[in-house]
Amino acid sequence: MEFGLIGEKLGHSYSKQIHASMDSYDYILKEIPREDLTDFFKERKFRGLNVTIPYKETVIPMLDEVDETAKSIGAVNTVVNTGGKLKGFNTDVDGMTAMLLRAGMELKGSKVLILGTGGTSKTANYVARKLGAAVILTVSRSAKENCITYEEAYASQTDADFIINTTPVGMYPKVHACPIDIGRFTRLKGVADAIFNPLRSELILEAEARGIKACGGLYMLAGQAVYARTRFLSLPETDAKLIDKAYTEVLRSVRNIVLIGMPSSGKTTVGREAANRTGLQQVDTDDIITKRIGCTISDFFREKGEAEFRRIESEVIAELSKNGGKIISTGGGAILNPANVKELKSNGILVFIDRSIDKLTPTDDRPLLKSRDMLEKLFGERYDIYKAAADATIDGNGNISQNVMRVLEAADWK
Repeated sequence: MEFGLIGEKLGHSYSKQIHASMDSYDYILKEIPREDLTDFFKERKFRGLNVTIPYKETVIPMLDEVDETAKSIGAVNTVVNTGGKLKGFNTDVDGMTAMLLRAGMELKGSKVLILGTGGTSKTANYVARKLGAAVILTVSRSAKENCITYEEAYASQTDADFIINTTPVGMYPKVHACPIDIGRFTRLKGVADAIFNPLRSELILEAEARGIKACGGLYMLAGQAVYARTRFLSLPETDAKLIDKAYTEVLRSVRNIVLIGMPSSGKTTVGREAANRTGLQQVDTDDIITKRIGCTISDFFREKGEAEFRRIESEVIAELSKNGGKIISTGGGAILNPANVKELKSNGILVFIDRSIDKLTPTDDRPLLKSRDMLEKLFGERYDIYKAAADATIDGNGNISQNVMRVLEAADWK
């Protein structure tokens, strides 16, 4: 093993993709049970490691040396083997700092609540102090020294300016969990989550829905990896520009581009051509539903009704949204259910193809659009819903090539 990531469970990790975007060195993911961790470090058969949950504190006694920053934090996420001597560093500090600054979160003079008490929590405390926060409170599920409970946070700290989540609550595969009710905090300016899978956790989606500045943990992951690479390769300095490159390349491979809009607006055609240009997989929710129900959608509407169709549609959307790397063409009514929007946004960017009504076509194979009157009625009912659900809106009145280019630009595939 040359370089890699160790942890207890790593099925959610994007670290291998991030390191591959920067260099060609061998980087593997290695899950290690707790009982095997000591022997692994005794053998020292590696050049450099990243360390993740739950070992950022556990590994410290197994090292020969810990740098001053990591020592003051009490957590190590990077280990370098130099001539058989193991030295620990904390590059999460650099990654979290880069993430918060990129998101425009000015912590100076603010009150910050940090959720969780593990190694990443200690890193967040260090970063918040470095960025000048006036009050920093660690929030724990149970009463602990130098911590407050969630009940105490709700009772007396609802004037917090920022919340930083360092717990695994909301991480894949339990993506519908949320660590805190941000609706109780009346002065929130920003919410940051160290979770990067899903790309937008339930906490981040809730913050965005309330118009609060929010950022997920993928940029932090990219940042810490770039600084870890400097340690791995004994480079004289870190090229911070690599963070944007690594982040963008990995985001493209793990995020879905979700096309929403009226029937006949070109979602399937544009999605197919966009997939050809990007190498992403193209899927169409109506096609999947048709295969699942074994008949046309019009026949299903007639026999089972719209409510049953929407139930199956939601099942399909939830399944497709679990993982990224796809272009998803949705049915025209998919975003009518707010739960579907949340599912699609967790790992996707929603792009509304805004095609003029005079360019839309009623058709017999769409049960709610069999006439021009029905089409115009639906257009009026849905237009504002599409706009509200979308992360980006493109002019859909061009030809296929133009619309594909606009979609890819909206999704940062430039």
